[in-house]
Amino acid sequence: MWLEEHPILDFSSKRPKLVKFYFEGKEMWGYEGLPIAASLHANGIKVYRYSTRLNRPRGFFCAIGKCSSCFMVVDGVPNVRTCITPLREGMRIERQRGLGKIDLNLIQGEAGSDDNV
Repeated sequence: MWLEEHPILDFSSKRPKLVKFYFEGKEMWGYEGLPIAASLHANGIKVYRYSTRLNRPRGFFCAIGKCSSCFMVVDGVPNVRTCITPLREGMRIERQRGLGKIDLNLIQGEAGSDDNV
């Protein structure tokens, strides 16, 4: 869904590049640079995570990065605020359950990289 015309806003600039990404292994398409959450919503995905205590579904809420409703696992990293994170080609996105689990293998190389600490 993309607005083509509006009585006040100017849409003369070109649309961003269409890119492929994956949601829970399923191939999807979205516009590069737009928020991940908007791209998921445009593809019909409304549930982004499940609450910690009661396992209730959560979706798009504030859209400005202040709540935790849009936390998802992106490229293996949990707790990514998808409402403010831009979509890139090839991203792998998954629903998050609870607090999210951190894959220590992803951060192993970063642990000893700063000699000043």
